[in-house]
Amino acid sequence: MLTRWDLDGAEITVEASRHPRPVDHGVLLDGDVVRVTAPAPVGRFYRHGWQSWSPTAWVDPHAPLPSISVPELTLLADDPAYAAAAHPGGSAVGAVTCNEGTLLLGALDLGGRVELRDATLVATYEQGDGRWFAALGDEHEVFAAYARALGERFGVRGGTPPRMWSSWYSLYGDISEHRLLDVLDGIAGLAFDTFQVDDGWQVQIGDWHANDRFPSGMPALATTIRERGYRPGLWLAPFLVHERSQMFREHPELCLTDDDGRPALAGHNWGGSVYALDVTNPDAMTVVCDLIADAVSWGFDLLKLDFLFAPALPGTRHEQVVREAAYRQAIERIRNTAGDDVYLLACGAPIMASLGVFDGIRIGPDVAPWWELEAATRHLQPVATPNTRYPIATPSH
Repeated sequence: MLTRWDLDGAEITVEASRHPRPVDHGVLLDGDVVRVTAPAPVGRFYRHGWQSWSPTAWVDPHAPLPSISVPELTLLADDPAYAAAAHPGGSAVGAVTCNEGTLLLGALDLGGRVELRDATLVATYEQGDGRWFAALGDEHEVFAAYARALGERFGVRGGTPPRMWSSWYSLYGDISEHRLLDVLDGIAGLAFDTFQVDDGWQVQIGDWHANDRFPSGMPALATTIRERGYRPGLWLAPFLVHERSQMFREHPELCLTDDDGRPALAGHNWGGSVYALDVTNPDAMTVVCDLIADAVSWGFDLLKLDFLFAPALPGTRHEQVVREAAYRQAIERIRNTAGDDVYLLACGAPIMASLGVFDGIRIGPDVAPWWELEAATRHLQPVATPNTRYPIATPSH
């Protein structure tokens, strides 16, 4: 259905399966492909990144699309399913500037993508059709209206973020029980309310037990942290397994698979390859939920969950559902297992599919003790690897 629609005093062209329905500061649209054409001429395009580390910015739609010379690095940069897209585009929502203000088109279901083709925002879902929100007007007003629509659709959580000391940004992976106890002494009297133990405590990614640098075990550490007056926090990557982990060696069948039936690569880290658990496999989700329950029972009531994009990567699943729907079901299971009193902090997480489940979400790339890595800049554009330059450039949310 092709219609012309008066939106905030300007006429736009809309192609959708149903006539637009007015809502708060915008209209609702339905369809497997929805096209909204802006009043010409158009200026900048807003592209939204897929997950926490993906670039999100207003860009020049006429500039050459960024290319990634090492394909595996798309696993860190953005949704690899669209790495070879021919048009400027982004995850779930897109917008364009024009004389009448900002024209926005955003998904209200999972698996959406918006691309700009000439002056037209073209919206599609990974599978089937769904609902979309369109608005035209002041930039802040249309984005605020979309945010309200998303809150009604997915729910709202959050509040005041904790004032957290994290071992990652002081010690990175070089942590031990002894070093952390020394830090607890050193930060006494400082304005932290949470003490978060990051990567480096576990035997291996996928083998979530205290290694020999933590001889007293994780429950004892959580108790000590709480006795010192802090909320205990713990880092986990619940959807990943390392190639050297006992979990992967004994249960490779729990992973996503590629077109050849092999475990689908989720990245290279910790000195080897890592793979994603297939969260549509009930046995894999049992492993994930048992891990969350263990961490809470140890006494940690803030969980920083990292590399969460992994189960939404392309691959063959036990149940062939929309990738973001599989992820959403998994994190809802995590929330139900952890309980509402546990603060869940998402990292490397698909943004839209995480709404209403997590209390907080990291945005921008990781911070590192260097300004910029030349090799990363050369092979990965825009940079999403750990550095200092790009986190400074990332606006706070």
